[in-house]
Amino acid sequence: QVQLVESGGGLVQAGGSLRLSCAASGRYVMGWFRQAPGKERDFVATINWSGGMTYYADSVKGRFTISRDNAKNTVVLQMNSLKPEDTAVYYCAASRRYYSGSMSASDFDSWGQGTQVTVSS
Repeated sequence: QVQLVESGGGLVQAGGSLRLSCAASGRYVMGWFRQAPGKERDFVATINWSGGMTYYADSVKGRFTISRDNAKNTVVLQMNSLKPEDTAVYYCAASRRYYSGSMSASDFDSWGQGTQVTVSS
């Protein structure tokens, strides 16, 4: 397993932006998931090792962007036009599997501690 450390969560008004970062070293597929209170952990976005392939949940497509800088061992989730329904704990995750776009939580081997994102209306 690889150690993942997230940062960048916080409180923002609807329509605002936040940038989440995940420090992770190694040749992994990376993903972001989120979990709202009382709900299951949902897929948000994934990116392959080179950064050339990405995939997004329909609910965030066009608003969120996942990217990575392998030289800095960092994966970023840029979140724009945030909505109250984006409120959740966001988790960074790493997978040793081949990249396949829409990947489930069970495809990922390592998880960060999570960072809270709260969007007020």
